[in-house]
Amino acid sequence: MIFRRTLMGAAAAAIAVGMGATSAMAQEVTLRLHQFLPPQANVPVQVLDVWADKVEADSGDRIKVERYPSMQLGGKPPELIDQAIDGVADIVWTVVGYTPGRYPSTEVFELPFMVTDARAASSAYWQMFEKHMKDTEFKDVHILGTWVHGPGLLHTNKEVRTPADMQGLKIRGGSRLVNQLLETTGATPVGMPVPAIPEGLSKGVIDGTTIPWEVTTALKVPELVSNHTEFTGAALYTLTFVLAMNKDKYESLPDDLQKVIDENSGLEFSIFAGGTQADADGPARQIAVDLGNNIVTLTEEETQVWRDASQPIYDSWVADMQTKGIDGQALIDEAKSLMDAYAK
Repeated sequence: MIFRRTLMGAAAAAIAVGMGATSAMAQEVTLRLHQFLPPQANVPVQVLDVWADKVEADSGDRIKVERYPSMQLGGKPPELIDQAIDGVADIVWTVVGYTPGRYPSTEVFELPFMVTDARAASSAYWQMFEKHMKDTEFKDVHILGTWVHGPGLLHTNKEVRTPADMQGLKIRGGSRLVNQLLETTGATPVGMPVPAIPEGLSKGVIDGTTIPWEVTTALKVPELVSNHTEFTGAALYTLTFVLAMNKDKYESLPDDLQKVIDENSGLEFSIFAGGTQADADGPARQIAVDLGNNIVTLTEEETQVWRDASQPIYDSWVADMQTKGIDGQALIDEAKSLMDAYAK
């Protein structure tokens, strides 16, 4: 009887020690993910939630990703990247162009008529990030993914076919280079975060906006304007995104949880994210079709007029990069080469 009690006591002690060891090993981590779109928008639902759910599952639920849409942790969209750097949020998803000139190398993918395929561009972007940006422009933050959206186009309150049709229109632009493009056509670029677009259109503050089709669904743009201008070949423009993590938070994770983050980051995730956004363009476009909106798809010849008008932006961008010690033309050539290689 004494032996049995001793054995049971020893077993209980061993279990307690084992549970303590398991508890110590199974460190639980909460990561706060902050971004500017409403939770029902395509990117949160189809990209960020998918990523977060997979991280949680792959970690055996030791990582909990709290999602904060619509700037719920405070601040404005241009402050997101600093929130990641400063630890206000653990992870942010943001438009790189919200901080103009701060991450200049990324702008190679925002040049007019540069990108044809979002997956190819997102792949090239990640490769060039690792080679040129990781330890320079983005050294203060841990980048999890880099991608672009599908083709950016015009959504306006009047039909637009030529650059001359843009004369005098107030158009919301999404980045420094998009605004330059608008200026070359005689339009007035208006700085405005994405969530403000519906009110801007409904109140006549702007006559139109530049966004890809997939964003129009959550913003109900086809109900607010009835003209849409698409381009043949490369897109009018694209914007660059990053999913960025606070460096100290990442480095504080135990090795096995760092591995979970690593395995859900990088090249494949970037291609998935960019491709997923582009794939959402079709269903969103169909809404405008069903409403009977006027969708203008410019021919190759008509698009070439716009390409010719955008050439000065390339020239000024290369010159601007040179002042920063960056070979802009080399970045253009490398991006095109990597995108072409992906397409093959």
